[in-house]
Amino acid sequence: MRSTLKGWGGVITMAIACALVALIALCLPRTTAATKTQSATHTTHTAETAETKADEDCDSPEKQTLAPSPTDGDTIRAIKNRKGEKRKLVVGVDQNSYRWGYRNPNSGKTAELEGFDIDLVHRIAEDILGDPNAVQFKAIPTDQRIPAIKDGRVDMVVRTMTINCERIKDVAFSAPYFKTGQQVLAPKSSPVKGYDDTLADRRICTAAGSTAYSTLEADQKDGKLPAGTDISTTVPNQLDCLVRLQLGEVDAVVTDGALAASQAAQDPTVQLKGDAFTAEYYGVAMKKDADDLVRRVNQILVDYRRDTANGWQASYDKWLSATLGRDAKKSEPPAPKYLRTT
Repeated sequence: MRSTLKGWGGVITMAIACALVALIALCLPRTTAATKTQSATHTTHTAETAETKADEDCDSPEKQTLAPSPTDGDTIRAIKNRKGEKRKLVVGVDQNSYRWGYRNPNSGKTAELEGFDIDLVHRIAEDILGDPNAVQFKAIPTDQRIPAIKDGRVDMVVRTMTINCERIKDVAFSAPYFKTGQQVLAPKSSPVKGYDDTLADRRICTAAGSTAYSTLEADQKDGKLPAGTDISTTVPNQLDCLVRLQLGEVDAVVTDGALAASQAAQDPTVQLKGDAFTAEYYGVAMKKDADDLVRRVNQILVDYRRDTANGWQASYDKWLSATLGRDAKKSEPPAPKYLRTT
């Protein structure tokens, strides 16, 4: 009997052991899966938190930049280490925006680029490379500004580029160097009066990838722009909209008021209609991780604003006062805020 019990005890013990092994085997995958789920949930939560933080910061995108510094870092050293003819600052600009970045056929030279943006580029090149003419200009269409930076085709873009929430996800901006706002440009004889119901059933032209188009698209969805307004006409370069307007292919153009004023100066048959309906700021755009270059450009902008003889005000007086008025206060950027820390 005792022998039999011992035998059964061994069997029972073995059965219990097998059951425990099976239970552990069943639990392990679930534990692992639970761990993976928790990890994935944490990762998603972290990403959502970062995205939420970015959205919160976007209340004032023009303030999301780094504090000024004159110190050279890896990006600036790489620019300075370029050899021979390649030792230049490569900058994306416009060549069609009158008095901002354009080729003047009447300049008596070789139709060199000139304008308000071009003056700023020369100032940046002088500070970084010691030569205001150490620049390689690259004409960049409106919708290629961000790709050109991300692909490394240019060191920066200085091209009436508005700082906004979507763009700061892809590129880094300097502090603002100019204040403007969206406005309507239309023929003087047009019944269009501004950014209002008079745009109903009208055809509007904007540049592809511009803040003008994104604003129109959002406003039409929100009912702020008449549903019948046709906003489907987009062009690579903003100046092409003026041509479409002259040809009668569209009824109005929406663009930055600063650019629209220059276009009205080129064509006396068109005019600005109504007031600006947004407040926007131009900034110098650079690669997202080019921290030292962003800080250096911000330092240059501080000095540029202070230089009353050959700085911001002198450039405004030369290029923009004829179209925007002699009083530059409405175009002056606000006192810079440097809220970005990394």
